Amino acid sequence: MVGRKKRKRKAHFIKNMLLAFVSLGFVTTGIFALWIATIKIPDFDSFNERRVAQSTKIYDRTGEVLLYDIHENTKRTIVPFNEISRFMKNATVAIEDAEFYEHKGVKPKAFLRATLVNLGTLTYSQGGSTITQQVVKNILLTPEKKISRKLKEWVLSIKLERVLSKEEILTLYLNESPYGGNIYGIEEASLAFFGKSARDLTLSESAYIASLPQAPTYYSPYGNNRDMLEKRKNLVLQRMRELGFISQDEYIAALDNKIEFLPQDPYGIKAPHFVVWVREYLVEKYGEKAVQEGGLKVITTLDYKLQQKAEEIVKKFADENEEKFNAKNAGMVGIDPQTGQILVMVGSRDYFSAENEGNFNVTLAANRQPGSAFKPFVYATAFMRGYTPETVVFDLQTQFQTTCDSEGKPLSSEVDPRDCYMPSNYDNLFRGPVMLRDALAQSINIPAIKTLYLAGLRDSLETAQKMGITSLSDPNRYGLTLVLGGGEVSLLDITSAYSVFANKGVRNAYEKILRVENKSGTVLEEFSPVPRRVIPERIALQITDILSDNVARAPAFGERSPLYFEGRDVAAKTGTTNEYRDAWIIGYTPSFALGAWAGNNDNSSMEKKVAGFVVAPMWNTFMQEILRDLPEEKFTRLKKIDEVGLKPVLRGIWQGNELYFVDSISGKLATERTPKELKEEHVLTQVHTILRWIDKKDPRGPIPEQPENDSQFDLWESSVRKWVENRNIKEEAAGDIPKEYDDVHTEKLSPKVVVVSPATGRVFDGNSKIAVVIEGRGAFPLSRVDFFVNEVFLGTSKTPPFNFAFVPSEVGNIKETNQLKAVGYDSVLNKGSSVVIFKIKNTPF
Repeated sequence: MVGRKKRKRKAHFIKNMLLAFVSLGFVTTGIFALWIATIKIPDFDSFNERRVAQSTKIYDRTGEVLLYDIHENTKRTIVPFNEISRFMKNATVAIEDAEFYEHKGVKPKAFLRATLVNLGTLTYSQGGSTITQQVVKNILLTPEKKISRKLKEWVLSIKLERVLSKEEILTLYLNESPYGGNIYGIEEASLAFFGKSARDLTLSESAYIASLPQAPTYYSPYGNNRDMLEKRKNLVLQRMRELGFISQDEYIAALDNKIEFLPQDPYGIKAPHFVVWVREYLVEKYGEKAVQEGGLKVITTLDYKLQQKAEEIVKKFADENEEKFNAKNAGMVGIDPQTGQILVMVGSRDYFSAENEGNFNVTLAANRQPGSAFKPFVYATAFMRGYTPETVVFDLQTQFQTTCDSEGKPLSSEVDPRDCYMPSNYDNLFRGPVMLRDALAQSINIPAIKTLYLAGLRDSLETAQKMGITSLSDPNRYGLTLVLGGGEVSLLDITSAYSVFANKGVRNAYEKILRVENKSGTVLEEFSPVPRRVIPERIALQITDILSDNVARAPAFGERSPLYFEGRDVAAKTGTTNEYRDAWIIGYTPSFALGAWAGNNDNSSMEKKVAGFVVAPMWNTFMQEILRDLPEEKFTRLKKIDEVGLKPVLRGIWQGNELYFVDSISGKLATERTPKELKEEHVLTQVHTILRWIDKKDPRGPIPEQPENDSQFDLWESSVRKWVENRNIKEEAAGDIPKEYDDVHTEKLSPKVVVVSPATGRVFDGNSKIAVVIEGRGAFPLSRVDFFVNEVFLGTSKTPPFNFAFVPSEVGNIKETNQLKAVGYDSVLNKGSSVVIFKIKNTPF
């Protein structure tokens, strides 16, 4: 009985709850229906006003020079449906909304998918993708991300479908869609890109334009992603073929059709290559909508005063280079090494020149080979491993492919003769033994390849990556040609990496933005330096010392080359690639790094001139402009390190490894009594490759017991031995070392030096002059006498009878009781000394 009552109460409770939920559902549905009824389709005409009022503006570093206003002089021309190419209409439907003509404004499946994703992630990032919804979203609503806004979008899409035809909706979409920069609507896009009306667009042209609206900055034909635009255009054509809009023949013909875009209208843009790059970054970070209508204020790092001068100089020299060297294009990047801020970026000779693909920003192109400009990273790695700038390698014709013999012939029939690798130097000369300092300064290839082998390919790549080269990520792709520029880099990356040398081994990643504010003035991001040491200071200073050594580079470049700036410290390195496709120069002062490139965008060859002729004059001209405004700065000089104990080959001695010291007067082996000035270092002449004396992974460690185990030893050694034979160099053995020891510098032959006056114990007044009388005798005549009081040097007498005088009060370290010492040297630098004690009276101490 009790159980029955409980069940009744439970059933009654459930019934009431169901009624409550049903009632709540009716009420909620009614409210929702009422809310839907109140939603009106907004006025289309207000869109342009909102767009311009919230335009993003990009400034130079002063915040005063406006480089670009996204919506200044916005271009938009309305055209009717029948004045638009059918290719354009079909291309748009194919890529944006294949079911456009079937749905009623939204697609239920897409609606459900978006709702579930939004509820699951709470991001509200998913929305309908119909053309109708895009019209509503882009033209009628604000970009805020709220559930109510999403609901409005879906409701308005359905309502719009009821009041407008499909043709009218598609016409709205095509007339209002953003196609990049200030271009809105299909008519303006058609005129801007191809110089024709929208009704005359071809299939290929339509596919290109239809590719743009979803990401007009990223896919812009004037930006840095032309390869991605090509892929998206091909996708549009593929969709059109799948939907039956075009035939297979039309599809194939359109794929093969080469389309030329007109030069970009300047629209008042300053520093266009830089601005386009900044805009792409803003879109990637904040979204296309925020950049279009978010009212952002962007302060960049660019120094527009310098930028103007750089653009002028690049244009002038590129025009000349086209006539002289068949080099149609040039680029330049300037960076502050102490902050990483980009001050100058010129991506081509003329951004608005379609003939020369001027809108292509060559400073960002990561597919150019740097030639010898890559060498400093390899030498820096070698120095970090323990080699020195004085280390000697042989600049001789050398085979480096271990499957070939030293003559360049394959060791077996399975080896392709083309795999043999015996490179030459830029001047086809071979210099014999060369120090790494001279090899880098003069950009000699053979020593550079050997240095890469000694430094290690992977370690060299790691050094380059740490310093800022981002494109060389796979060591397996490269061989010993890497040091000659066999990899691919961008001008921006390599200039940024050189700035690490300028900043004593500390990297500041390159930066283009100082500050971004939203329309309310809230700071969204602001520059904050993050310096990071990536190579030791001494290594950076060693490279800088070499690259600024005009004497070391003079044999290759001359004493007054474009790399030289009288009275100023400037380091620089050039690079020229195989077949003369690229000419580089990167250089720096302590506070400015400047990289420049010249060549052709299509990678065709220039005239056979090295970078010193092609690009260095342009670089020099702009660097002169920079130096006018920079204070006179000096590079930090290296402190001398005692290298006693280093292997001879690491100290510039190439003749051999076994050392002995000889007294220069007697010609016999030096002893501990032989004066340092007269000790001569000799080495047994036993000429071999450096691999005979060092383990490449531990150059300061023991000499290899079996050097022939190194895969390169026989190849390097062969060329060295031929060089020795051709020069009739007489080699020596241990028996050629002198057997007798220095018998000139002995205790017996040392001079006897006596202080005759003053006598020991004599007392003087502090202001009286003390006369010192010397008497000397010995096997060799005296040549000089040095005088000291309390071990502090007073002076020297070099003329017999070697007398001397001084006043005690004028000696800084004088005390009550003092020691006077005379040290005499004979003509062969044997020495003897004498000491007396004297006192000073009436002097406060």
